[in-house]
Amino acid sequence: MTENKKTALVTGASRGIGKACAIELAKAGYDVAISYAGNEEAANKTVAELKDLGVQAKAYKFDVSDKEACAKAVEEVLSDFGKLDVLVNNAGITRDGLFMRMSAENWEAVINTNLNSAFYMTSPVIKTMMKQRYGCIINMSSIVGVMGNAGQANYSAAKAGLIGFTKSLAKELGSRNIRVNAIAPGFIQTDMTKDLDTEKIAEHIPMKRLGQPEDIAKAVRFLAEDGLYITGQVIHVNGGMIMC
Repeated sequence: MTENKKTALVTGASRGIGKACAIELAKAGYDVAISYAGNEEAANKTVAELKDLGVQAKAYKFDVSDKEACAKAVEEVLSDFGKLDVLVNNAGITRDGLFMRMSAENWEAVINTNLNSAFYMTSPVIKTMMKQRYGCIINMSSIVGVMGNAGQANYSAAKAGLIGFTKSLAKELGSRNIRVNAIAPGFIQTDMTKDLDTEKIAEHIPMKRLGQPEDIAKAVRFLAEDGLYITGQVIHVNGGMIMC
């Protein structure tokens, strides 16, 4: 890492939206650290693609729902890269099912991975950002965190919680020159949506198509690079499916 180069950490970035975000930030010149849960082959492939763009990159395997693992990972990233300018809390899972049939295990798994992980990652990161007096935190929410969705009470609650988390942190950290925003993707073509009836969904979207991971990644790059007076906001990237 060179002294003047910025560094980003993207969780859940071995594939899908997270991978697209990592690549877009690398295109903007960021050295990039990524986290992954289990697919080492995919993570290594992402790292290779990032390095091909001329930046430093490294993958870290850990469970984002484990507080101690997150703290250790952030410490390793700082040791390897020397600084951390951007954190993208992207890691997420689904455990869908009607609420009356939802187990406590599936509720807790989604809340821990999608919401608590943002707390576990952000807590150690903001310590170094406060010392730098600069930082950008981007939390990956969802359209269902705004409008809800039958069969996704756990996922909707977690993503709505991220919005409240984002707005509160923005108020606390703004004076330290740390910006905190959220992105609420609509229906994006990833592994999470591969089993859905995409043609039927597209009928309800004004732009008549699902989004691509790159659509979200460009919003992340904008917030990291150009949105220097933007904080506490939720950027909706959904093809007009909802208009706030």
